[in-house]
Order: sequence, then structure tokens, then C-alpha cells
Amino acid sequence: MTSGTKKQSTRPQMTRAEQETETEANRLIEQIEAALAAVVMRSVDESDSLEAAADRVERAARDLADGLRELAHERKLVADES
Repeated sequence: MTSGTKKQSTRPQMTRAEQETETEANRLIEQIEAALAAVVMRSVDESDSLEAAADRVERAARDLADGLRELAHERKLVADES
């Protein structure tokens, strides 16, 4: 067994807030990658595509920020209990 495997097996289960935050972070990464693809594509309806990409990135970033705040609150509650 490698040390990486050991570390992974001893890692505690992620909380719901951690899982949601990770999901939102991955979604933001996907939206950024899609926006970058829209930047390099040159099409007739480019401005609409770029506006839509901007909206999706903005929404995903807002969702991630909300998730991070919820996670911070959860961790503060756990720290206060100890």
C-alpha cells in the first residue's frame, strides 16, 4: 500500500457542505473552460455566446461563493462545539 493510498483511506468522509462546495468548484471550472472555448471560436452570433458564457460563469462563481460561506459557517459551528 502506498502512502497516498493510506492517506486517502484515513481521510474522513466529506460533509454535505464540503461535497456541495466541491461540486460547485468543479462546475465553475467547467464553465470557465467553456468560456475559454467561446473566446477562441469566432462565429456570427459570437456576442450572444460570450454573454451567455459570462452569465454562466457569474452564476457558477456566485454558487461557489455561497457554498464556501456555508462551509465556513459549518466549520465554525464544529469548532465552537469543541
